[in-house]
Amino acid sequence: MKVLNDSLATFEREIQPVLREPVALAFAMLQPLLFLVLFGPLLDTMPGMEGNSWEWFVPGVIVMLALFGTSPSGANLLSEIHTGSYERTLVSPAARSALLIGRTAKEAAILLGQAVLITVGALLFIDVDFDLLGILAGLVLLMLFGLGVGALSNALALAVNRRDYLFIVVQQTLLFPLLLLSGMLLPMERGPDWLKLLADINPVSYVVDAERALFVGDFASASVGWGLLSGIGIAAVGLALGMRGMRRAGV
Repeated sequence: MKVLNDSLATFEREIQPVLREPVALAFAMLQPLLFLVLFGPLLDTMPGMEGNSWEWFVPGVIVMLALFGTSPSGANLLSEIHTGSYERTLVSPAARSALLIGRTAKEAAILLGQAVLITVGALLFIDVDFDLLGILAGLVLLMLFGLGVGALSNALALAVNRRDYLFIVVQQTLLFPLLLLSGMLLPMERGPDWLKLLADINPVSYVVDAERALFVGDFASASVGWGLLSGIGIAAVGLALGMRGMRRAGV
């Protein structure tokens, strides 16, 4: 109960500055929206694209939003470390695990709001036939994935020990291979065998496939199970590494 209460208190403290600057949330959605608006229309003209290309592409953009939205979370932690505000939270009686859980829950909550906006926009302005229950299940999986990515980002921030440049280099180096090898933008089935192999070992690709199946209501698809396992695994590893990083940092 103490961890839950402390996590809620941390969440409230972290979310308040974000709510006071909603423009920042809009800018965080800009990159996925640009892909949706500028890249999405090209999919119908691509040979071999079967079915409704928008129903294939929109769930991928939602996962892209999770990557771009939650992976910079550690940069906020680094900023707090430099200003000394993070050290002040360490002297509080809050459970140390709650500091990470509340912080990453904030990222997941923001991600949920942004994903809902994009999904509603797609339903209103794009020719898609999504399943309502599938959307809800997909959003739950998305929050789980975002929670894990945010925790991993915070773990990286603690590991680089105030070296902001190192955080940026590692984050960007990992971000784009995960993005390009997930099949968010193009079907990986069309690529050479070595590219398919890399995609098969990319955990994000299973989340993308699961989101696509869920959004159209295909709950029986095996990709849903693999995506759920991948999301749980990413969240578990992220939280474990983040809490370990806090302990090693003297938290």
